[in-house]
Amino acid sequence: MRKFRGMADNLNAEQRHRAMSSVGQRDTTPEIAIRQELHRRGFRYRLHDRHLPGKPDLIFPKWNAVIFVHGCFWHGHECSRFSWPKTRKSFWRKKIQSNRERDAAVRVALQKLGWRIGVVWECSLRGPKQLGIESVGKRCSAWLKGKQQFLELRETGCEVVVDKS
Repeated sequence: MRKFRGMADNLNAEQRHRAMSSVGQRDTTPEIAIRQELHRRGFRYRLHDRHLPGKPDLIFPKWNAVIFVHGCFWHGHECSRFSWPKTRKSFWRKKIQSNRERDAAVRVALQKLGWRIGVVWECSLRGPKQLGIESVGKRCSAWLKGKQQFLELRETGCEVVVDKS
């Protein structure tokens, strides 16, 4: 029996492939929580506009801003929720590095189009060091109403970046 993150993995390679392939890319639990919190605070938005680079999770045309809700594993966030897989190391390093490079290119493309960019990491909403949905909503709300170009929210204990011009 193989080990997977310290737990017994009862799946064979094909079953593991199907399980990982079924992980959703939109309407994730953190994304829905942020949408509900910002809607409750009076913000209206569009979802996943395929005409914008990277298809941002939330688009706020009135505020000229977009927000991405990134999963810490898939985007390789160096936080308490991320650890490199123990199997197929080369594949996962290449995959996660490719995701990071694409994220950087998308940010540059959106900035060139005049959009302000927010990134809310999964660790800000889950785990023992989370900021919590109310705190994330409050910070996103203040950023949307402000003029800062960039917002990044992550778990406590890590730097909270408000402006990264």
